[in-house]
Amino acid sequence: QVQLVESGGGLVQHGGSLRLSCAASARAGAMSWFRLAPGREREFVAAVSWGGRNTLYADSVKDRFIITRGDNQNTMFLHMDNLKAEDTAVYYCAARSHAQSIATMRPEAYIYWGQGTQVTVSS
Repeated sequence: QVQLVESGGGLVQHGGSLRLSCAASARAGAMSWFRLAPGREREFVAAVSWGGRNTLYADSVKDRFIITRGDNQNTMFLHMDNLKAEDTAVYYCAARSHAQSIATMRPEAYIYWGQGTQVTVSS
């Protein structure tokens, strides 16, 4: 069992930046960020393979967000620049089992989920 803990959310002005972190209690495979905003369905944001070599991004965040993994592979980060009001959501960290190293946009591929961290962008 892998536990995921997110941190780094908060309130930021339009155009500002935030960095989210996700700490895994044990080795995990590919990891990702999803988000959920009121009145909207859960949305894929970004994913990174084990080792950090391969990344995927939603079109809505491409060129603004960067996903990385820490050197020990048990941490993951999402650096968010040029934040917009539509980025407001609860951001969830998700991880695949340690045997699944490939990043994917499919939420059903991720078996471990964090509790989420709120990101609010004021206009």
